[in-house]
Amino acid sequence: MVDWYLWLKAGHVISFVAWMAALFYLPRLFVYHVEQRGSVPEAMPMLEVMERRLLRAIMTPAMIATWFFGMGLIGLGVVDWSAVWPWTKAAAVLAMTAFHMWCAAERKRLSTGRSTMTGRGFRIANEFPTLLLIVIVISVIVRPA
Repeated sequence: MVDWYLWLKAGHVISFVAWMAALFYLPRLFVYHVEQRGSVPEAMPMLEVMERRLLRAIMTPAMIATWFFGMGLIGLGVVDWSAVWPWTKAAAVLAMTAFHMWCAAERKRLSTGRSTMTGRGFRIANEFPTLLLIVIVISVIVRPA
């Protein structure tokens, strides 16, 4: 079991890092998208390709892998559900997943010209994964009571 635990944990951390990197970068691409739309329209096709590929080739597979490895760890029975930390982590991961889905929907709205978000709005939204990252890391490392 120890070998499985270590491999699952390593996979979980690696996929989570990749997911976080993409969650930090995609809203930044959205900022460029809305702020350059009028002044540099020739950049839009390139930004749309970058957004789509980031979401489909990195962000979504990393999210799925994070969930897969995390569920594997839970399946090993290494989580003490009577403690507070797994519940705060689970809530933050669910919120992170919801943010991921919002980003996917927003990418579609941007590509069809229906997004009402501003560059400032995307900059503010870009802080949400950071807050969730703080909650997740503190939950797992510090394990507050």
